[in-house]
Amino acid sequence: MLDIKFIKENPDIIKEAVEKKNLSFNVDELLALEEKRREALALFESLRTEQNTLSDKIPQAADAEERTAMIEALKPLKEKVQEAEENVRVIMKEWQVLMLQVPNIPDMSAPIGPDESANVVQKTWGEKPAFDFEPKDHIEIMTALGMADFERGVKVHGFRGYFLKDDGVRLCFAIWNYALEFWSKRGFSPVMPPVITKREPLMGCGFIPQGEEDIYRAQDGSYFVGTSEVPLMGMYMDEVLSVEQLPIKMLGFSPCYRLEAGSYTKDIKGLIRVHEFYKMEQVVLCAASHEESVRLHEEINANTEAFIESFGIPYETMVNATGDMGLSKVKMYDINLWVPKEETYREISSASYFHDFQTRRLGIRYKDTDGKLRYAHSLNCTAIPTPRILVSLIENFQQADGTIRIPEVLRPYLNNQEYIGK
Repeated sequence: MLDIKFIKENPDIIKEAVEKKNLSFNVDELLALEEKRREALALFESLRTEQNTLSDKIPQAADAEERTAMIEALKPLKEKVQEAEENVRVIMKEWQVLMLQVPNIPDMSAPIGPDESANVVQKTWGEKPAFDFEPKDHIEIMTALGMADFERGVKVHGFRGYFLKDDGVRLCFAIWNYALEFWSKRGFSPVMPPVITKREPLMGCGFIPQGEEDIYRAQDGSYFVGTSEVPLMGMYMDEVLSVEQLPIKMLGFSPCYRLEAGSYTKDIKGLIRVHEFYKMEQVVLCAASHEESVRLHEEINANTEAFIESFGIPYETMVNATGDMGLSKVKMYDINLWVPKEETYREISSASYFHDFQTRRLGIRYKDTDGKLRYAHSLNCTAIPTPRILVSLIENFQQADGTIRIPEVLRPYLNNQEYIGK
């Protein structure tokens, strides 16, 4: 959410952001409603002041007759106050709906384009494997090695269900333990948050109302979140921090749930796009400084790049186009890993910064060195999602004999085992 003062002073900038992000939003409608809201509030405050003034005079009435007259005069005024208050409530509800649709301003360095087709490759790393045999996909390899059971997964869960088994599970635990050690050395505090949350954290992070169709919901109205970003941001909701606490760097680890609405025909087999998975997520709160946000954005994306490089998996880093970064983001990177069987790169991580877009919604503030209250800035970046990482890991390190070579960095977490399948 942006400051209404900024929106009023810069309507053309908002209109440009709407166009760049390929959204449908009428800024003039919001500004007209804002004027209506201000007038309604002014009337309500004026009537309430008049009511309070008259109420204060009643005990000072000279006699019972004057007191009765004042009380009678107060009745229609009270009704007017109630009507004005209800009018404010109705207008505020409509105003809040529109305010939640105002997009964040994309960074000038973000490529302009309507969707992911306009994303720009910023970096490629690693040498794609050259096999002297016909490579298999991760589904065939994992099934043959008893690492996963997809047929029984569908039987139990339904569409996109899977069981991870034996070395599939051990490999995930190795990745988690290695990631925990990797990010702890970089100053990130590990957190296991609740993943069933109230509506407010999801709204604060910008996932609803726009993306509500992709979120699992419980009978009591709570939500099963698709990323630990949501509860980690909600952790500091409505709090005032001190500047000395910043930056706060968290490594969230949680199960994640996504309905994948609108993606029913995409990646229907395997582990690329599933309904439930585990993910480690970098979440950062920092001071209200554009320079600090940019620095940390580069840092958290570089963390994931370094993590992937330590495995030896080829990847590319994309700068996302304005139309592919959604409502809330200022700038966004995607890291895509090489998938040999498909002969393409597939997304594994996204890194974004938001300025105070999320924290303003969530009420996360801090006192600066001058004692002034400011909204913090927020950032997040995927550390590693499992089991999706297994797709590229297994396909890139498959051997002619059907085994999988384990990356050296993971071997200490797997009893120094060099291959899966031998």
